[in-house]
Amino acid sequence: MRIDPASHMQPAGTVLPPNDSCELLARRLRTDTQGEVLFDDGSRGRYATDASIYQITPVGAFVPTNERDIATAIDIARDLKVPVLARGGGTSQCGQTTGAALVIDNSKHFRKVLEVNVEEGTATVEPGLVLDHLNAQLKPHGLWYPVDVSTSAQATLGGMAGNNSCGSRSIAYGNMVHNVLGASAWLSSGELVEFGPVGTLGARATGIAQFVHGLAQEHRDAMAQHWPKVMRRVAGYNLDIFDNQSEKPYTADGSVNLAHLLIGAEGTLAYTRSLKLKLAPLPRAKVLGIVNFPTFHAAMDAAQHIVKLGPTAVELVDRTMIELSLANPAFKPTVETALIGKPAAILLVEFSGADKAALLPQLKRLVELMGDLGLPGSVVEMPDDGRQKNLWEVRKAGLNIMMSLKGDGKPVSFIEDCAVPLVHLAEYTDALTEVFAKYGSRGTWYAHASVGTLHVRPILDMRADGAAKMRAIAEEASALVRKYKGAFSGEHGDGLCRGEWIEWQFGPAINEAFRAIKQQLDPIGLFNPGKIIDPPRMDDGALFRFAPPTAPKPYRRIELKPVLDWSGWNVNADPVTEVTTAPGTGGDSTGGLAKAVEMCNNNGHCRKFDAGTMCPSYRVTRDEQHLTRGRANTLRLALSGQLGADAFTSEAMHETMDLCVGCKGCKRDCPTGVDMAKMKVEFLDHYKKRHGHTLKDKLVAYMPDYAHRASRMPWLLNLRNRVPGAAWLSEKMLGFSAKRSLPEWRTDTFWRAKDAVAAGLFSNQASVLAAAARGDKVAVLFVDTFNGTFESENVFAAARVLHAAGYALHTVEKGGGHHCCGRTFLASGMVDEAKVRAGALIDALLPLAQAGVPIVGLEPSCLLTLRDETLVMGFGDKAQAVAKQALLFEEFIARERKAGRFELALKPATAPILLHGHCHQKAFGAVSPIMDVLKLIPGAEPELIESSCCGMAGSFGYEASHFEVSMQMAEASLLPAIRAKPDAIVVADGTSCRHQIGDGAQREAVHVAVLLARHMML
Repeated sequence: MRIDPASHMQPAGTVLPPNDSCELLARRLRTDTQGEVLFDDGSRGRYATDASIYQITPVGAFVPTNERDIATAIDIARDLKVPVLARGGGTSQCGQTTGAALVIDNSKHFRKVLEVNVEEGTATVEPGLVLDHLNAQLKPHGLWYPVDVSTSAQATLGGMAGNNSCGSRSIAYGNMVHNVLGASAWLSSGELVEFGPVGTLGARATGIAQFVHGLAQEHRDAMAQHWPKVMRRVAGYNLDIFDNQSEKPYTADGSVNLAHLLIGAEGTLAYTRSLKLKLAPLPRAKVLGIVNFPTFHAAMDAAQHIVKLGPTAVELVDRTMIELSLANPAFKPTVETALIGKPAAILLVEFSGADKAALLPQLKRLVELMGDLGLPGSVVEMPDDGRQKNLWEVRKAGLNIMMSLKGDGKPVSFIEDCAVPLVHLAEYTDALTEVFAKYGSRGTWYAHASVGTLHVRPILDMRADGAAKMRAIAEEASALVRKYKGAFSGEHGDGLCRGEWIEWQFGPAINEAFRAIKQQLDPIGLFNPGKIIDPPRMDDGALFRFAPPTAPKPYRRIELKPVLDWSGWNVNADPVTEVTTAPGTGGDSTGGLAKAVEMCNNNGHCRKFDAGTMCPSYRVTRDEQHLTRGRANTLRLALSGQLGADAFTSEAMHETMDLCVGCKGCKRDCPTGVDMAKMKVEFLDHYKKRHGHTLKDKLVAYMPDYAHRASRMPWLLNLRNRVPGAAWLSEKMLGFSAKRSLPEWRTDTFWRAKDAVAAGLFSNQASVLAAAARGDKVAVLFVDTFNGTFESENVFAAARVLHAAGYALHTVEKGGGHHCCGRTFLASGMVDEAKVRAGALIDALLPLAQAGVPIVGLEPSCLLTLRDETLVMGFGDKAQAVAKQALLFEEFIARERKAGRFELALKPATAPILLHGHCHQKAFGAVSPIMDVLKLIPGAEPELIESSCCGMAGSFGYEASHFEVSMQMAEASLLPAIRAKPDAIVVADGTSCRHQIGDGAQREAVHVAVLLARHMML
């Protein structure tokens, strides 16, 4: 299909209303509602994108606090003729949640479960509720909502309804439309209408039902001819609720439910107030069979036979995805359990039910089937729940693994949801692979083989010729879809990238019927214009996030010289081999910083609330601005000049970056590797060079330099915590919160007390090097500013433990003080000063590192600086050499214990042990080692507190401007967990974590070294 660009008018929803209307809208919203009115450039930019390739700046964003706010906002927008776009998590992959409209964000306040009826198996929810949060509340009742999308940790139920979302187990449970029983929604007129079974409708809803029924009768022949006869069809409106065309009927008894008209409508017909959902019993047992195939074609051909066994899921992982998973240390052990040899593809075949013993014969039937198909010995049987869960997590991460490709070319979503009958799946995938090759690309295949919907994204550079290739590939793919009688849009909706294909799919008559439905429910075109009805061209460059050179406003990057080395991101990648060019060759005028920022594809993974670290400031604020994605979007807009000159170092950017606590949760959890903590370091250096450093900045940054002198007069500095009014004065003068105690200074620092207290524990460098050469057990104890100055007992405890285990120890020092990693300078926006300190430390450690001597640290943020920031400071190979030897105390012991080199007699545990992991420990996978070390204590059963950031984050929690947010972070899970177990020993390796626990819970928290030392046999 080709559309003549000259005859295609710019659709509504892509052009902003007049400025006076927008300004009046903002004023009236501020006056007449209690919601947050966000009309500044940064906020509008943050709501301009979703997980698609598109970007349309909205009129503004509105975050309502109650239902009256929403109703009032609709009324005001209608009066001013400003479109309205309802939004949940903003994770749509086709551009559904972008538009030149008032974006109303439901995700912050409209997230309640309104009712659960266990007997009937129903739940009524608000549209901003996240799927995982619903299922967590349903689990105690033995129920769940079975539309299990891979984005379940961030997808809202309203957004899922708008997309008619599906999930891995749709073959058993159906799509969203099969699991919605009712909806309450506002029409553009302001009427609140109840949508449900046709026999229960009120007057307005009955009129709508009669109108749609008449359209269905009128277009009965056209529907029979053009409507895709597959379950995975989510395009257009569900006109066929009165004349079912789906492989799976909408209702089990053939009745009509008018709520199904809204499902998949992408918010174009009404604004959802609540949804009534059909729940399912939570499967008590599951078994998994992983079928290994020698060819991709064989896997696709086998799917049609496997589904006849009655599985709840049949999911594909192709060879490329297998290789990417094997290359990821977090996924490699799990993926290896599923493989037999080196398969070209695997299918995950799941059976579920009430009893595991009854499911095992189904696994045997799968084995027999594969033998009948000529593939004996190809099935890995996996009845174990833990192994199944781990493998499903890898499968759910498929898209994110694929999107981690560096360079300007990225896998692009536009044909990934085409659905074809299973009998044609192998032929279709073979043919589409040839199409990709024809246009110099290739695709990675994964997902729903059970229903003929395979996700595949060819790698295209949308900044260059990507749009032309996208159009050409889409046209050839559409011909294949028609040939095999499939659906062009099978899961993720229409939005901007598939909207123009609706008429192609259904024909002009049905397309006009869709228009009539829109006119009936939304005659003024208020809701989400430009979606489904009158959509734009999918390849309109003016709508791209990265607009090509031919667009009216091409995407450009500003000139910037970064202070950290981002050259590893400044590369290009081959779209077929995915091999990247050398660092620094990608043509990025910001040295790679912009390309690193652009790795954020808006998938919203950072919006999660599970036990991971990311993103603590979002967890307590629920503001898009204070989210990893929100910060990345703002940085991208600034680095591309879209927020005006000097936006990168503006006060608005500082406000956006302010609540980033540098936890590095995104470094670990972000699937595309957006390291916002490092980006904040880069930003803060540029910002402070423009605006200057405060006295507080300098006091924090230079602490390692003056600590030695300050510790000589602790009585004077400690007056701040003891003299009435002193804390108040320090808040007014310096910005340190009067509600927070500061660390106590002391004279007996490690460096001053070492010779007296730790005599015989430390050796000189020559002795340690000689011992290392002999193969003896040796280590360097890196003593950081915080432990060495304020908690020297931690250092002595660590030294006693390691010495008792037979290690010769050394510590690097310098005259008049100690070596510093530069962490306090990095946190204060002084990268040049940090480089000086870190460089000196690396030089001091280098001879030991080159000799293979482990470098053992106590403070996670300091030691891990050697494995992170120092590698991008320009130190070259010597930083790499030191990083390879740098280990946290618990990592070192766990490693040595595993190698049979660490033995220590310990007394049994006398109390329960609670562990809080420092954010950097979590980010670098160092929590498991500390659990292993704690288990060395006889009888110990340490319990990990499922917590995010403690809220202190170095100096962050001490600052008056951050105190409230800091305490909210601590109260989210950490402090309540500690209060719940008053008799437990609390272990926390982070200096600031221990301080937060002491201030917030009035409990002592100890370093693991102290606990081990206390349990040593004398």
